[in-house]
This record gives sequence, C-alpha cells and structure tokens, in this order.
Amino acid sequence: MALARWPLAGEALMAAPIPLADAWAQLLGLIEPLGSELRAVEECQGCILATELVACRTQPSHDLSAMDGFALSAGNGPWRLVGESRAGTAFGGVLEAGKAVKISTGAHVPQGAASILIVENARVDGSQLIANEPVIEGKHIRRAGFDFAQGDTVLPAGTRIDAAQIALSRSAGHAQLQVHKTPKVAILECGDELVADPANCPDDRLPASNGAMLAAMARKVGAEVQSIGPVGDSMEALEQAFAQARDADLIITSGGASVGEHDLVKPALEKLGAKLGFWKVAIRPGKPLLVAQLSGVNSAEQLVLGLPGNPVSSFVTAFLFALPALRAMQGASTPLPQAVPLPAATDIGPGKARQEFLRARLVNGQAQPLNETDSSALMSLAKADLLIDRPIDADEVKRGTSVPCYLL
Repeated sequence: MALARWPLAGEALMAAPIPLADAWAQLLGLIEPLGSELRAVEECQGCILATELVACRTQPSHDLSAMDGFALSAGNGPWRLVGESRAGTAFGGVLEAGKAVKISTGAHVPQGAASILIVENARVDGSQLIANEPVIEGKHIRRAGFDFAQGDTVLPAGTRIDAAQIALSRSAGHAQLQVHKTPKVAILECGDELVADPANCPDDRLPASNGAMLAAMARKVGAEVQSIGPVGDSMEALEQAFAQARDADLIITSGGASVGEHDLVKPALEKLGAKLGFWKVAIRPGKPLLVAQLSGVNSAEQLVLGLPGNPVSSFVTAFLFALPALRAMQGASTPLPQAVPLPAATDIGPGKARQEFLRARLVNGQAQPLNETDSSALMSLAKADLLIDRPIDADEVKRGTSVPCYLL
C-alpha cells in the first residue's frame, strides 16, 4: 500500500480523524504474514496454522461402542455371552446370531453386532443375556469415520491453535504443524512521570502500568514481547528506545503520540525517516492513534503503533489495532475483533461525533454499561467484560435492544 508523506506539524493538528473502518483497512493493508515454521503440536498453542491440515487417518478407525454394556447380534434375545471386547483389546472373530459380548466404552464393535445394550438395561443369568428394554439397531455405536476420514481437511489455514485444535491435530495423525512464526513485539512505555517500581512511587509520579498491560495482551495472542522503558520525554531517549527495538516486527508506543509539547513520538519517528500510515481515528477513547512504518534490521519494514497514554485509551486501541495487527502477521483468517449482539441492560443515549466503545459488564446475559467513562479509570476497565460499540450518530437505544459488543 502506498503511504502518504508525514504531515507537517500544522497539517497534523488540522487533520480530521478517519473512520474506524478506514483505519482497519489501511492497517491490514500494511501487513504481510510472517514466514512459517514446523513445530511440535504441543508447542503450537496460540499459533496460527499456515497451511490447511488434512487428516492422515480416519477417526474413529473402526465402529466403537459409545457406552459400557453388551454388543448384540440382531434380534431380541436372549443372547449367549461368548466373550469380551475391551478398549485396546478387540473381540476376535465374528459375532454370530444369538450371541453377545461384553463391551466397554471405546472398544471395537465386533463384526456382526447390530447394537449396544447398556449395562443398566441388561440382566445376566449365567451365560444368558436378557434385555430389559427394546433393542434398537445401531444404538450406542460410533460409526467408523463419523468424526473425520483420512483425506478430510480438518482445519483450514488461518486457524488459531488452542487446546481443542491440538487434540484434533494429534487425532488426525499429526505430530507437527506448519504455523506462522511468532511476531516479535517491542513495547515502549513513554513519559517522564512514570516509575518502573510501583512499590516505590513518589506522589508526583505514576507507576508504569500500560507496558505490563500491553505485554499481557500481546502474549495472549502468541507474541514474543520485549519491554522497553519507562522512556523519558526526550528525543535522545526515544531514539535510543527505537534503536533497541530494531529487530521487532511491531513496535508499540504508549504515551507521547498526541500533540502536546512533550509528545515527541511523532517527531522522533519523523527524524528516523518513518512513513506515516495515518494519525487520529474517529473513536473514543483513543483518538490520537498513530500508525507508521519504520526501517528495521536489514531494511525490513517495522510496523509502529503509537497508542495514547491514558490507560483505558491504550487498552481500547491495543484491542482494536495491536491485537488485529499481530493476528494478521500470523496469517489469521479473521484478524479483526468480531462483535456479538447482546441486549442492553439499560437505555443508552444517542451516538456522538466519534464511534464510542463503552466499558460494560455482562449481567444475566445483558450488556450493562459502567458509569465511569474517564479514560484514566482503571477500576472500571478491570470490571469490564465487554465493550459496547456505539457508532457515530447512532440512535438512542432502549433497554432490551440488541447492541454490538466485543467480548474482552
């Protein structure tokens, strides 16, 4: 994607914020997935599958019993017990008419068996088996291949690997997976007011918290994190911090990206020859968001996200931009957050000039907005289960009306 030149200071102050949808499109247009690598399945949690996964075997490979009980030949009995089929040790031979075998859950159903009679509904008299319920053909039998068959695509490329996908991959006969490489993220926490040790913070300073918050968010989507800072409000300190981050795929700065006298992230990037993607998005919280590209190691393009310093603004913009960027770098099929409709627990006023993301709790299946809306208030952020999406100039919402929500 062709990038605009960096605006001059006066232009930057006058530039109108762009809509969120346009910002998302431009952001994703700057990103190409990282290369892929082969990893042991057990080491792939949080990774994104680079190629479709095709089953090497059929699951189950044989008809299996879904219950503990007896495998019966066709008919209504009684049947003569002639053996047993256990998980891992199948009954040898064909089950003939009028005969049955004891069977355990997961055991092979013998050839010739028509159904499974669960143990609670059976009576054994010596070697005779009598059913205490009508026998239904095929009942409690897991047919071979009902889950998947050899050659089936069990996971498409772009799938995020988690616990269930790890189990499926191994069941499909794979010990290794081709996954996208882990993105390297450098987080620069900026501000003279920040103190690294929260237990020893003077009253006129603030404990550094955004960096730890952003690192936790990045690691949750599989990134490898380098934390730098707190970085002082000087060109020299910022240049040194960017130099430390030269091998990162994504650089996230927190604070210093607005238009204040001490907001030096933009001038520092300009001095380093960065190319601007966009600056300022029509959202609340989080308008002063900066997206740029910087030349890193071996001239590789680094994506830079300049996030606001207020913690809620930093969180929301990371959720809306940093996490999608990291997913896109890993080839995710759906990198953007997906909204779900939930009924509003209370009336919500009309939308404003910027798209708003309201902190809310999930209460009895409904979205309950929190009263505190200040972008520095961490208590309300910590209580929030979701963000309610309020589009620009949206109509007032009455209680019970569905609203789009992003689960946190």
